[in-house]
Amino acid sequence: MTIRCLIVDDNFFFLQAAQTLLEREGLTVGTAVNGSECLGRVRELQPDVVLIDVDLGQENGFEVARRLSSGERSPPVIFISTHEEPEYNDLAARSGGVGFLPKSILSKHAIERLLGHDSSDAASPP
Repeated sequence: MTIRCLIVDDNFFFLQAAQTLLEREGLTVGTAVNGSECLGRVRELQPDVVLIDVDLGQENGFEVARRLSSGERSPPVIFISTHEEPEYNDLAARSGGVGFLPKSILSKHAIERLLGHDSSDAASPP
């Protein structure tokens, strides 16, 4: 199954790099640079998961996730950041997210693990 994801980040260079990385790993990837664009792209792309940067410049990624969750189709949200702050896990849960990933470990495997359908678990030793 190909995962469709939407990455929301105000850093154009990160968006390009993350999109390239995840597409090479077999995901279908769309991008958005702010909350308003995110809401429109979710309706358009109907992603399986939305990756939202915690700090979107003028916006807060947690607030964007709350707005997204109030819509009729609310895909799971994973928060991302360059900072590896432990409290982001708690904030992610309180904001309706399924988890938090530091940008440094962003990968198909990490996304699948947070979504609960990691296909490599069956092949991994205990």
